[in-house]
Amino acid sequence: MWRWPTVAWQKEASAKAKSKIYNIHSKLITLAAERGSDPSINGALADAIYNAKRDGVTSDVIDRAIKRGAGIDKDTTKVEEIFYEGYGPGWVAIIVRALTDNRNRTAPSMRHIFWAFWGNLGETGSVSNFAFEYRGEIHIQKPDNMDDFEMMILDTNAIDYAEENEEIVIITPREDYVSIKSALEKSGYTVNSATLGYRAKNYTEVTEMDNALKIYKMLEEFEADEDVETVWNTADISDELWKKVTDFAESKKFRT
Repeated sequence: MWRWPTVAWQKEASAKAKSKIYNIHSKLITLAAERGSDPSINGALADAIYNAKRDGVTSDVIDRAIKRGAGIDKDTTKVEEIFYEGYGPGWVAIIVRALTDNRNRTAPSMRHIFWAFWGNLGETGSVSNFAFEYRGEIHIQKPDNMDDFEMMILDTNAIDYAEENEEIVIITPREDYVSIKSALEKSGYTVNSATLGYRAKNYTEVTEMDNALKIYKMLEEFEADEDVETVWNTADISDELWKKVTDFAESKKFRT
């Protein structure tokens, strides 16, 4: 079954996509730096810097973002984290996390995307309060000794873990996210990425081509928006249908 990746800005390596990657990482660092500009005592900032460097963000971009968040650069506007939630085609629940320095730009854009693809933008809590859970997600490099890892992780409050390719993905309660991440690092495991976010409690099966195509295009529009950092949704689409959707969308793209 297909489920859209939650990260909305890591799909392509085009120049436009790279520009958005830099922009989003800059905003994430700015938000984290509001709690302190020293990554040695601000874990959120350390994580944001690590993730930015992993995606090739340059040191000068990182330094400017830290100064912006810490209030050292007085000539920049404040970055806000805003969640938009509602329903897409086929009553698929959707939550969008936006990072913006201009609500008057972002809000109309979000309303337009929901409306354009037969969606419905709801109030805060309209889907997040019952369709999703807020959890920690930690990706570590798959260890050589799984028995030792299992013994270690069972001593924590981790909810679950699963193997994905060459990684282990660990799901944690929100309140235990930091302590479990720290325990993994102290035990010598390599943390590839770690984040807090929404996970669907249940998925909505989408079987009609029309709805699946609308979802595809809707999520592409979110991906293209400069302020959208992450999209969570409950769509569950078969591999066969998803291939039909992607093949159709690809055939309609303009080629030079």
